[in-house]
Amino acid sequence: MTKKPTYVLGINAYDHDVSACLLRDGKIAVAIEKERITRRKHASGFYEEVVDYCCEAEGIRVQDIDLVVRNCYVLTVEDLETRLLYENIPEFMDPEERKLAKDHPLHLKSSDKIVTISHHVAHAYSAFAACPFDEGVVMIVDGVGSYATDVHEPGQMTEGVNPLARESESYYRFKGKEIETLKKVWLQPTRGFLSDEFYFMPGLGAMYSKVSSYIFGDWNKCGEVMGLAPYGRPNAFPPLINIVDGELQFPEWDRSFNRPWNMDEDWEKSPNLQHWQDMAWRMQDDSEKVLMMRAKWLRETTGARNLCIAGGVGLNCVANGKLVRDAGFENVWVQPAAGDNGIAIGCAYYGYLKLLGHERNHVINDAYFGMDYPALATREDAAQTRYKLDIKVKHSDDICAETAKLLTEGKVFGWYQGRGEFGPRALGNRSILVDPRKPEMKDIVNKRVKHRQAFRPFAPIVIAERAAEIFEGEEDSPFMLLAKRVLPEWLDRVPAIVHVDGTARVQTITQEQNPKTYRLLKEFEALTGVPVLLNTSFNVKGEPIVETPEDAIDCFLSTGFDYLALHDMLIEKTSMHHALAPARRTFHEIQTMVRRGLYPPSDSD
Repeated sequence: MTKKPTYVLGINAYDHDVSACLLRDGKIAVAIEKERITRRKHASGFYEEVVDYCCEAEGIRVQDIDLVVRNCYVLTVEDLETRLLYENIPEFMDPEERKLAKDHPLHLKSSDKIVTISHHVAHAYSAFAACPFDEGVVMIVDGVGSYATDVHEPGQMTEGVNPLARESESYYRFKGKEIETLKKVWLQPTRGFLSDEFYFMPGLGAMYSKVSSYIFGDWNKCGEVMGLAPYGRPNAFPPLINIVDGELQFPEWDRSFNRPWNMDEDWEKSPNLQHWQDMAWRMQDDSEKVLMMRAKWLRETTGARNLCIAGGVGLNCVANGKLVRDAGFENVWVQPAAGDNGIAIGCAYYGYLKLLGHERNHVINDAYFGMDYPALATREDAAQTRYKLDIKVKHSDDICAETAKLLTEGKVFGWYQGRGEFGPRALGNRSILVDPRKPEMKDIVNKRVKHRQAFRPFAPIVIAERAAEIFEGEEDSPFMLLAKRVLPEWLDRVPAIVHVDGTARVQTITQEQNPKTYRLLKEFEALTGVPVLLNTSFNVKGEPIVETPEDAIDCFLSTGFDYLALHDMLIEKTSMHHALAPARRTFHEIQTMVRRGLYPPSDSD
């Protein structure tokens, strides 16, 4: 008789980036973010969709899962679900989700099979439990974690801490599956308008989000702050964080901070642009100094050779690159979904290792954790009646060779293959790909497809064994979470992926990690001598990365792609599509507005 697998489900619940991760005997079977299903960026709310997705992908029922481990940094899941019974908070549970939740087997349930853990413990397990090292240290830095009163795991240094203080930084040492807390930095309660006190909490991640809100009108645009920073003038803006005897001090914002972005103005033409660029430079520089100080302290205190990183600040690839080069560790590993979507991974591994007592047996070598959409079903999707006037579909005997040739001709490609990536980066399965040899390709992609601010860079995907010839450093970067300097002799050969400061956010790829995309790069290299492509996520600004074949076709049709490589199908637009394009674009824009809750307009608009 075949032994039944042990299934553990981890869930990041209710607040932004709701996600789930299903382990099968300690290995990641499937993981998904709610935004990919609902098409709402950073989707919050009830977790039914992500749980159902994992079960469907694995062919099991919720009842077949041995253990469910959850986290919500706002409150414990049990407390939040109880509060939502009598308090209407649509971003946590909208009216439709309230109906679904009543009959869901995990909602309002408490048992030995359903457990809640604290935020930084979940981040820590996501960082080390499936890392390539048997021992090392862990750095967790994010915007805000659990309240001290909600941190119940032993050894989390809550003694004498204000119960309403919240996690900001946590540092751990691990060996095998055991973990020890070395240091925690707490955000003390502070004043604010109703529930916006997060923006005034004195912490590194909280400050980065505050700057993001000031410059871009959104706390969750920290990656854009990082991209803007090289345009700023060094030291033109006063420090936002001071380091005094190893502790962080945050100068109070005064009346000089009076130029936040007004959403009614054109951001790129604002007279405040230099002010924002200088502020971004300062925020990035202050952050790098703090993280370097913490990393060196970890190295000197423990003698560890290996550093693992998670938490939202771990997505700062520029800072990560500097830690790799200068912090003194032999190896630095950043979990591919370092933000709160990766909490689901940590919850699942806490359950498997700590609660069920199993040993570590898995290393995350790639992040292709999404559902597999078989080629036959994909062909059926492409043949739908609603697409017949718009697309021309051709089976390709060699999709890699054919795509590589078209890329050398300057074509913009949607590349949809295999299982989707988990985390914020497209890593070669849900990607937009173009030739990096011409500097204008960056602007072409931006104008025709992505519609992002012009200052934001595009990343390269490179054959791993050739990466050190083109980019500084020998280390691999499989999850696009390290910025590296482009070597001088390559600056003019791949200009479309070089940022204004001469760096690039590199993704290295091996044949083992992704055979098909690796072969595409080899075909492109054979034609051009360049083993690099410009790689950006398959989406438009404000939308999540595409999940299903239908998502891919819809995005392809609503933007300025030339071709879509969908498994072994080469898809292009018909002449009829170009006549219908204006109506299609309008329909797509209305769909997007509906998803974002902006359509129909309210009476007050």
